[in-house]
Amino acid sequence: MKSRAVLRQLALALALPAVLVAVWWFTSAGSTSFFWPPLADIVEAFPKTWNGDRFAHDVLPSLTRLLLGYAIALVAGVALGTAIGLSRTVRALLEPTLEFFRAVPPPVLVPIIALFAGYTGWTSKIATIALGCLWPILLNTVEGVRGLDEVLLDTARCYRMRRGTRLRQVVLRGSSPQIAAGARQALSIGVILMVISELFGANRGLGASIVQFQRGFAIPQMWTGIILLGLIGFLLSVLFRAVEHKMLAWYRGLRQADRGA
Repeated sequence: MKSRAVLRQLALALALPAVLVAVWWFTSAGSTSFFWPPLADIVEAFPKTWNGDRFAHDVLPSLTRLLLGYAIALVAGVALGTAIGLSRTVRALLEPTLEFFRAVPPPVLVPIIALFAGYTGWTSKIATIALGCLWPILLNTVEGVRGLDEVLLDTARCYRMRRGTRLRQVVLRGSSPQIAAGARQALSIGVILMVISELFGANRGLGASIVQFQRGFAIPQMWTGIILLGLIGFLLSVLFRAVEHKMLAWYRGLRQADRGA
């Protein structure tokens, strides 16, 4: 029964992509437009374009910068969000500033950071990704910590739990569902900023390759880059969900128990 349920979920997940690919394939089959080539031509160009050398030259650096920036944002966002969420005074002091920065679109940061760190090199790109991913993680952590049950925190103090143990087992564990929600939002923002940061003065990376294909009128190759970007985003989402599913197993069990009661 369990395997049947998994197959059913897999079929439901793949149904819409399969329909979209089929529609694209048949509607573009007779296309003579230079900018809208048949999907068959794009599929044929995919393995020739993204071979081992280009993958190592362009895709791996992009993914490395994404993971570094995302990791920096995750650590900084959880640490700062926890400190802000535990203190009403600090929260009242910083909340207007945090709301201001949250309203600033992340792509606006790209030219500003490039002015200080330069357009070339890894520093500006990692900083752009980290700053863009920081705010959803930070703000969701603040909300998660602020929403903790005061009775639970008082009980931990009464039992004289060490500060580090109380932080790990009560504060971070209790706010982890909200933190995971912010981390999921930040991952999609990070993929977007990964590409945008490579549009300015970069000669390596997935975003830079797509732009170079477009400027060189290599349209099928340009479409392969866009498709590859979508596949990477999908695989990162699946990986994140797998990690989240394992780490928040206790939370799902608690909710199921509450529903049963």
